[in-house]
Amino acid sequence: MIKVAPSILSADFGNLQCDVEEICNAGCDFVHIDVMDGHFVPNLTIGPVVISSVAACATKPLDIHLMVENNTFFVNLLAPLKPKYISFHIEEEKHPHRLIQKIRSLDISPAIVLNPHTPPESIEFLLKDLDMVLLMSVNPGFGGQSFIDSVIEKASRLNEMRNRINPKCLIEVDGGVSNKNIHLLKEAGVDVVVAGSYIFKHSNRQTAIESLQI
Repeated sequence: MIKVAPSILSADFGNLQCDVEEICNAGCDFVHIDVMDGHFVPNLTIGPVVISSVAACATKPLDIHLMVENNTFFVNLLAPLKPKYISFHIEEEKHPHRLIQKIRSLDISPAIVLNPHTPPESIEFLLKDLDMVLLMSVNPGFGGQSFIDSVIEKASRLNEMRNRINPKCLIEVDGGVSNKNIHLLKEAGVDVVVAGSYIFKHSNRQTAIESLQI
């Protein structure tokens, strides 16, 4: 069954605790948190104070996605919150293997993110050390974007490589995910999906989550 990580980027920040508690009670598998610094992507989101509040009310593990320039700084900042995953962009990190080792040494599962234009082969020599690879199916920075169809083929290529090198590594997809493309994602080998607008704008969030857990 595909695991679902609702992205709180699409939540109501005026009622954030209620929204986080609702998706946890509705059966999500992770709570996805996008951390943006306004440099790597043209947007600013939330820092450790708000994330700490989310961690306090979430009953599901945190899945933190860094969209920042100084990855090590943010890893050190957020590690005390003990998320399940911290993912960083391969396009930004000069020493990815060192950072992977650091994240794991903090008892956090390391993950790498690939932008839509970045081929999965770019991380072949890192794959054995990863617990998850996140494929962006939109350009990072803003929620509510349309799904980029080419990620289906990309996920299939990554799935073949994953099965050969590190079968335990999960494949996650983020951006434009809905019940319209979830079956194609599952066929491509995807294990986890991030969904923001589809879940938080749905009239019944439990129904939305369950429609992706196929």
